[in-house]
Amino acid sequence: MATPTEQNFQDYKSAEKKALEIVTAMKSASAKKTDIELALLVAIFELHKGSLPPQTVGNIVQGHLKQIIPFYQSKQQPNG
Repeated sequence: MATPTEQNFQDYKSAEKKALEIVTAMKSASAKKTDIELALLVAIFELHKGSLPPQTVGNIVQGHLKQIIPFYQSKQQPNG
């Protein structure tokens, strides 16, 4: 049996997998990355609509980015 922390991570990975599937489908609908980016951000605001003010949602997104950016920076290949 998974611990609560392990279960939370498994739940996250399941949601992440679905999100990546959605991005793949969106790429086939629009080649414009900006359109996809904006649509995903709108989806985040819609997720919290009616329960949190927009400024709080923006702060949540910024907080997540502060966590995610270092992960992707560490995965970058050197340009040399």
